[in-house]
Amino acid sequence: MRRPLDRLPKAHLHLHFTGSMRHSTLIELAREQGVHLPDALVQDWPPQLHATDERGWFRFQRLYDIARSVLRRPSDVYRLVREAAEDEAREGSRWLEIQVDPSGYASRFGGLTETLELALDAARLASVATGVGVAVIVAANRTRHPLDARTLARLAAQYADKGVVGFGLSNDERRGRARDFDAAFRIAKRAGLLAVPHGGELLGAASVAECVDDLGADRVGHGVRAAESPRLMERLADRQITCEVCPLSNVGLGVARGPEDVPLRRLFEAGVPIALGADDPLLFGARLLPQYELARDVYGFSDAELAELARQSIRSSTAPEPVRKEIIADIDAWLAS
Repeated sequence: MRRPLDRLPKAHLHLHFTGSMRHSTLIELAREQGVHLPDALVQDWPPQLHATDERGWFRFQRLYDIARSVLRRPSDVYRLVREAAEDEAREGSRWLEIQVDPSGYASRFGGLTETLELALDAARLASVATGVGVAVIVAANRTRHPLDARTLARLAAQYADKGVVGFGLSNDERRGRARDFDAAFRIAKRAGLLAVPHGGELLGAASVAECVDDLGADRVGHGVRAAESPRLMERLADRQITCEVCPLSNVGLGVARGPEDVPLRRLFEAGVPIALGADDPLLFGARLLPQYELARDVYGFSDAELAELARQSIRSSTAPEPVRKEIIADIDAWLAS
């Protein structure tokens, strides 16, 4: 018998705020507020997405923006984060780092600071309610001006000891070079925040290298295209820079033709630390557990290797050291069972 993967303790380090919403919650909130949802978010859900061209990415972003529009009240935010933490607990996650760009919500919640404080309070209450550690990553949008990113980095730095653990850079990497945002990441790093930019998703290995060299990345969101460069994989392994690999997101956006084309095994065998992630379950139809199921069923990971994937997710997290030790001991117990 194979050990149950929902009992394997793990950390989830790549989950976007709006994208974490349950599909049923989206439908309910849209109905309450009179928001018309396109077919792709209702009967044709999850949508068919191929974002490797500009038109495909625009469609993905449009659907994301429509979903974001149903979050109008503080109670909606509290519900979203609580439900995300409940779903994590159900799948064996013990630590969650959820990524939010306050700019996308500031106009309805009173400003950037107020939005971040709302998200942090929601994270705190969700953690108490579920027992899952919940921390927040503030993310800048690389399609906006780098000065906006500096503003967000300063805001994140102010809350570095109040629940914010990292600073990210998301959205279409083809529309904003990582190096243009180096000043924002210097602000975040000086405050002790992890640097967790996206890279190596829609662009190749050079995009990952730029995140490492110019932004001082501690982890790279996605990073799968690093597998195109053995030398880069060696650098990532030597420096223990984690790639937050989201297999079903890669397939959903057309980065990979099918699950078997995601180079998870290649990265793992090269010694690159990996934290499996779901990215945006609302749009891709799968949360964290199916990513581990893929590792077992498609990539042929043994239970010992799955346990090591889980350990790597914990080691790459910002969980306090006593929490890390406890979770890793529980991973060892899962493997010994």
